[in-house]
Amino acid sequence: QLQASGGGLVQAGGSLRLSCAASGRAFSSYDMGWFRQAPGNEREFLAAITWSDGFTYYADSVKGRFTISRDNAKNTVYLQMNRLKPEDTAVYYCAASRGIYDTWGQGTLVTVSS
Repeated sequence: QLQASGGGLVQAGGSLRLSCAASGRAFSSYDMGWFRQAPGNEREFLAAITWSDGFTYYADSVKGRFTISRDNAKNTVYLQMNRLKPEDTAVYYCAASRGIYDTWGQGTLVTVSS
């Protein structure tokens, strides 16, 4: 089970850090990802981090502004979001993968005001 938190209302240019805590089993051997979905839009991949070597990769829309990290000891993955824009407004989800993303958290709402 994954539990995302840390969403909220922030002004454009501000920062938020999202957390995704895993419970019920260890996700240290899973790749972890962050996605988002804005109203009327499809779910969008944002960032991922591999379990084996911590390699990270990002969507172009967030590269240079968002940073994904993980703490396997705490079974938690983070998404640091800087220089937020109104178009970043969405529900943000974390997910776990062993080839495909088949375990999802419930989502946390991020609203960026202009």
